[in-house]
Amino acid sequence: MPESDALQSHDEARMRLRRRVATLLWRALALLSLLLGGVGAMLPVLPTVPFLLLAAWAASKGWPALEIWLLNHRRLGPPLVQWRERGAVSRPSKWLSSIMMGGSAIGMQFLPQIPLALRLGAPAVMLAVAIWLWRRPEA
Repeated sequence: MPESDALQSHDEARMRLRRRVATLLWRALALLSLLLGGVGAMLPVLPTVPFLLLAAWAASKGWPALEIWLLNHRRLGPPLVQWRERGAVSRPSKWLSSIMMGGSAIGMQFLPQIPLALRLGAPAVMLAVAIWLWRRPEA
């Protein structure tokens, strides 16, 4: 086998390995995001929808079957499709997000172990997110 063929074969093997590793990383990100979204559905301090959006996006990069499942899911699919098509968020989701962020911001103020900078900074970020969210089109 000539040396150039051996180098080409080695390069092809490296590229296949890189593609496999990239696929595994996209799948890991999709699963982690889906898991965090599921936890967020039960805990008011962790957002659900951003993690589901991230899961669908990561799945589109390395796990098309999961992406299709998410987009066709009875409950999860419609908000994902609305976001992809128009960047739209439903009014009930906007209200729920705003109420949860407001509750978290208020609740933080009663925990003296949280540093003052965080008790002021986190609500400011939440307010910025709420303003951005309400400026999105409605689903």
